[in-house]
Amino acid sequence: MSEKAKKVNLLKPFDANKISIEKDDYFHGAYVIDLPLDTTPDHIWQDIFDREWKASRHLWDRKLFVIGDKVRLITAAENFKEKLDWVEQVIEQTNKAVEEYNRSLEAAKEIERKISWEERAAIERMREILTRKFNPT
Repeated sequence: MSEKAKKVNLLKPFDANKISIEKDDYFHGAYVIDLPLDTTPDHIWQDIFDREWKASRHLWDRKLFVIGDKVRLITAAENFKEKLDWVEQVIEQTNKAVEEYNRSLEAAKEIERKISWEERAAIERMREILTRKFNPT
C-alpha cells in the first residue's frame, strides 16, 4: 500500500454507433460489448473492480473485464438496460472502495509520520543525554 488509486467512470456521453458489439464465440447466445472508460484504470482500481463484480449475485449471466480504457461486458441481450445499470453500480462501488483505500492509505502514512517523528525525538533526547553525560560544560 503506497500509491493512491484514481477513480474511473464510464465515458459519457459516447456515440453508441462506435461501441463494439459482437457475437461471442465462446458463450452461446452472448454478446461482447466494449464500454469506454474516461481513463485507463491503474492496477489498484482494476483489482478492486474485479473483487466488486465477482462479489455480485449476477455472475451466472454476465462477465466483466477491464481491457485498457474499456470495460468488456459479456452477456445475453435480455434485460440489457438492467445489465448496463449493474455495470454502473459495479463501477460506483469500485470508486467508493477506492476512496476507502485512499483514506486508509493516508491514515497509514500519518501513523508512519508520527512514528518517524517520535523516533527522531527519541534519538534527539538520547543525543542530549550523551552530550550532558560526556561533554559537561
